[in-house]
Amino acid sequence: MKTYLAVLIAAALLSLPARSKTPEPLFATPLSPRIASYEIRVTLDPATRLLHGREVVRWRNAGGAGVGELWFHLYQNAFRNDRSSYMREGAEAGGLKVKKDGWGFVEVESIRLAGGPDLKPSLEYLHPDDDNADDRTVMRVKLPSPVAPGMTVEVEIEFVERLPEPPQARSGSKGDYFFVSQWFPKLGVLEPGGWNCHQYHLHTEFFADFGVYDVWISAPAKEVVGATGTLVERTAADGLATHYFHAEDVHDFAWTASPRFKEFTGRSEDVDIRVLMQPEHADQGPRHVAAAGLAVKYFQDWYGDYPYPNLTVVDPARGAVETGGMEYPTLITAGTLVGLPAGVRAPEMVIIHEFGHNFWYHLVASNEFEDAWLDEGINTYSEIQILRDLYGKASFVDLPGLKLDDLQVRRYSYIQDPDEDPIVRDAWKYYSGGSYRANAYSKPALALVTLENYLGHETMIAIMRAYFERWKFRHPETKDFVAVANETAGQNLDWYFDQVLYSNATLDYTVAGIDSREVKPGKGYDYTLACPECAAPAPAAEGPKMYLSEVKVRRLGDFHFPVKLLVTFADGSSVREEWDGVDTWKKFYYLRPVKLASAKVDPDDLIPLDLDTRNNCKTMTSESFKHPQAPYYLEMLRFLLRPSGN
Repeated sequence: MKTYLAVLIAAALLSLPARSKTPEPLFATPLSPRIASYEIRVTLDPATRLLHGREVVRWRNAGGAGVGELWFHLYQNAFRNDRSSYMREGAEAGGLKVKKDGWGFVEVESIRLAGGPDLKPSLEYLHPDDDNADDRTVMRVKLPSPVAPGMTVEVEIEFVERLPEPPQARSGSKGDYFFVSQWFPKLGVLEPGGWNCHQYHLHTEFFADFGVYDVWISAPAKEVVGATGTLVERTAADGLATHYFHAEDVHDFAWTASPRFKEFTGRSEDVDIRVLMQPEHADQGPRHVAAAGLAVKYFQDWYGDYPYPNLTVVDPARGAVETGGMEYPTLITAGTLVGLPAGVRAPEMVIIHEFGHNFWYHLVASNEFEDAWLDEGINTYSEIQILRDLYGKASFVDLPGLKLDDLQVRRYSYIQDPDEDPIVRDAWKYYSGGSYRANAYSKPALALVTLENYLGHETMIAIMRAYFERWKFRHPETKDFVAVANETAGQNLDWYFDQVLYSNATLDYTVAGIDSREVKPGKGYDYTLACPECAAPAPAAEGPKMYLSEVKVRRLGDFHFPVKLLVTFADGSSVREEWDGVDTWKKFYYLRPVKLASAKVDPDDLIPLDLDTRNNCKTMTSESFKHPQAPYYLEMLRFLLRPSGN
């Protein structure tokens, strides 16, 4: 069987790049700069987990100077041995387990200019982020002559790759299930300072330029294949099927194959939805289609147009959780469990989140190595708000006796690592995996929810739409988002963003103390004693007893933010106060014929960034109001269903 497949693989590769069918253009006018485009033919040998590939890369120099070298990512080399940066960092974080025969790799067998000289003699592995000479996830080749500004170079590459098993970091195989991502030699991004092409780290994702992809995937005919883009045609001969996919104005391409997939379809607005489910989860197929439809509707209604005609959702195989909860252009993965009740909305949460990446990671193509929050944090904020709009404050779990909000889950993640790093930091430089999750996902999401509560929903939606429209098909940085927010809100919000993005200051306000004391009649010469030199004693006051009440509010963290205070009295009356929160404390006094009952800071729960909500309230009869936190086991379920870093 292996010999037969080898013959088929060789025949398939020799046929590149002939096309049996030319696809109709998806867009009459390109949506993106189309700097890096790829034609790839790849053949999968399921028995050996090997991919045999051949690609033609067309790269246009959009810079202002000649370029004499090309830098490529070789992501799969993160899994070729235990010396890669990825595996070393994994060991420091507690270890990554790889079976003896489970390693993966990618090897460039040849690289040359189209119709020109061999470039492989100049190939070298680079380590732009550290001194790990054993890492082979970045390679450079030198060109015989510089590519002039505005000109295009065409490079032909042949490569062989083995997928790790079980999957590692989003890619690999498990039995007859294959999820193939970060799989082809892929160009970095040329910036004014040179090539931006980081090593593959434990806590980094991706950054690339837009282009057109034409990809032919050959695999045994029994395989059900899903991929980025639209299927142009499927041809079959001698037990081997070739699936031709075409995608425009995308910056990545991923695919999946399994003979066990069960297919479900639907449509939301103008987008065709295809769901590939594991057979043991087939009863949840319609649920996945519905969730994908909601994701499409909300993101288009709230943020802007999703320009592509389709979306594919993949249900990972059992034992392949590392491929769950991941995003690629027009292709996302979810994750579920057998018998998962409708009241546990993990599939809905994951699908809404991963589709959202098609906006904040794909269409708005920020650099996830250096500005992870611009994708993960903004997307988590979108997820929280959409789930709340759909399901209220039981948006994640809605079971008898147990209601849990997605916002609570994210708060739980944040308060575990609230101050180890600022949000804006290279992703591989965070103190720990927990700090990466807190600062790439949870803290920025809570910060944006807090900002929305401060500015109002309509203003926040206007900010997000303006950011999306201005920066889609471009590469924004943190400063670009802040500029859009300031402009759209009509006010300078630097005081907020400087604290939340560039410092590790924590926000924590508390009601430090409350007290009510009866006001007694006065004593002394003016009230109870008479003397010739003094005025006559004042008459005794008549009327109800009066009480002087005091409320002490303190800022415990370094982060200052405007807060509200609700003061309630024993007769049920109340008063609301506002405080700019800049000083370390403030006292409020009330003279009333009734005692104080309670005081609560942030009474409407509008500041999810508040680190400890348990100290927000005091009453005259109890020490404090205890605010429930998300149960530990549900938090673990969440991250099992969606691996960290996705």
